[in-house]
This record gives sequence, C-alpha cells and structure tokens, in this order.
Amino acid sequence: MREGWERFRAAFNSLSPRERILLSTVGALFGIVLLYVGTLRPLLAMGDGTQRQLNAASQQLEVMKRLRQQFDDVDQRLAAVEDRIRSGPRGNLRTTLETLAREASVKVESMEPVASPANDRYRETKVEVGLGAVTLAQIVNYLHQIEVARQLLSVKSLRIRSRPDKSDLLDVSFTVSSFEPL
Repeated sequence: MREGWERFRAAFNSLSPRERILLSTVGALFGIVLLYVGTLRPLLAMGDGTQRQLNAASQQLEVMKRLRQQFDDVDQRLAAVEDRIRSGPRGNLRTTLETLAREASVKVESMEPVASPANDRYRETKVEVGLGAVTLAQIVNYLHQIEVARQLLSVKSLRIRSRPDKSDLLDVSFTVSSFEPL
C-alpha cells in the first residue's frame, strides 16, 4: 500500500501545476460525491422514512380516536338500553300491543308469535302484527305508541302495502320484540 502511495505522489509531482489543480479538483469532487452517496443520502432517506412513519402513525392515531369515540357512543347507548330492559315493566307482549292499539284507535287483524333466537342475557319475545284497512295517520300513531311505551319494545320489520280497492287505506304487517333479563 505504501509503495502504491509513493508511486502516486511521484506521478502527481511530475505533473504540471495546471494538471495538478485539475486532478485535485476532480479528486475533491469525487470525494464530495462519495461523501454524499455514502453518508448524507442515507441519512436524508432515513429522515424521510421517519417522517412518513410519523405521518402514518398520526393518521392511525386519529382513526383510533374516532373508533374509540364511536365505541364509547355505542357502549353508552347499549348501557341505556340494558338499563331500560332491567328497570322496565314486565308484561305479556300481546296484551301490551292490544292495549296500545286501542289507544291508537287501530283494529288488529292478526297477532302471531314468532320464534326468536336464544340469548345468554335476555329473553326476546316476538310477535307479528297484522293491520288491515288503516290510514297512514293511524299507523304512525300506533308505531309512536309502541316506541314510547314504558316496556322496551322494538319494531324489527315493517311492510306496508296499499289496498287495491281503496288507495287511502293500507295493509300493514310488522314484527315487534320485547326483552326481559334472564
């Protein structure tokens, strides 16, 4: 290695001053390029990667905050429903629906029990209610009575058909569920 360096110095010293300046300038530029490619560029790329990771982490944090807020909202609503189930009055669903129908001035054509899936915490009772030849106002009033009833009732499905003989009257069927703790 020492011998190679001595040969380089001898060759360099044998050059004219102008050639030495040119060779020194090229060597300095080559050194700067090596420094940039070998040191600065990887550091800058690491900095850019870190910034991208920081931006991605910030976005994920915002998504997590939004999801947490949604979870808390749903959890609060669920707690309110469960509290209403536990503290609400108990009663026969069919009897309750018949009483609400009388209050809403609606004549119930049919009321059939519907099988409901088993649950670990609550017993669900379902009834399919059929109304015939009722006005829209009567339906709205009856559904409102169901919604504001003291017993927690939930309308699961609703089908409304207009009557072919009288267009101002409707045939309606819907499923109502009530819940009781086990």
